[in-house]
Amino acid sequence: LAGFGNLMQDVLWCFSQVKGTIDIGVTEADIISTVEFNHTGELLATGDKGGRVVIFQREQESKNQPHRRGEYNVYSTFQSHEPEFDYLKSLEIEEKINKIRWLPQQNAAYFLLSTNDKTVKLWKVSERDKRPEGYNLKDEDGRLRDPSMITMLRVPVLRPMDLMVEATPRRVFANAHTYHINSISVNSDYETYMSADDLRINLWNFEITNQSFNIVDIKPANMEELTEVITAAEFHPHHCNTFVYSSSKGTIRLCDMRTSALCDRHAK
Repeated sequence: LAGFGNLMQDVLWCFSQVKGTIDIGVTEADIISTVEFNHTGELLATGDKGGRVVIFQREQESKNQPHRRGEYNVYSTFQSHEPEFDYLKSLEIEEKINKIRWLPQQNAAYFLLSTNDKTVKLWKVSERDKRPEGYNLKDEDGRLRDPSMITMLRVPVLRPMDLMVEATPRRVFANAHTYHINSISVNSDYETYMSADDLRINLWNFEITNQSFNIVDIKPANMEELTEVITAAEFHPHHCNTFVYSSSKGTIRLCDMRTSALCDRHAK
């Protein structure tokens, strides 16, 4: 162990890459609040307090410098959440991104979940390097053509264009949490995910946005008896029925959804 300690003293750690500027006068909205790699490590997503998601893509390693890892450059930037106001509770909802989770890639497009305090959104990130041309009913600017001027049938064709990365919202999961969402986790069945706030954990299906199932509820009947809150929750990477959640008491609870609909029993 003593020799290992000397070896560690000889190891010099340094930054391989820095994105952004280190500025004392940085604005609050530009402060990064969450970071997440996708499953292959090719993409890196960051969320900030301004509700923006910035995705970085790793470049291919250079043949001239095989010892250097590919650097990450900006791939896509989009506004994920906007500030809102809950008029029933007179509460302002921040746009800050609390958590980002990637879905395993199934096709050419990428999918990710992002959440602020109240709303989870499913985003599709895709590339487009071709555009259709030669419509029969529209001109190249998208305006409708005069039917009397159409004298022949044309077959639309795809023309090359500059690469464009588009981020489009596919699902919005809202109005299911009374308290602030602190965790989201994608299940290994790739059909469901869970979201956790201070006192409850909900199970969602990706295809259903207006309904979720409550699987953990630690809220006491009398809030004065509250002694702990949920701090994080995560699905098992392979077993879709198993998940864990941690609390402010420093405990981690392992739960099995096969035992009951409400997982109030656990292996602590």
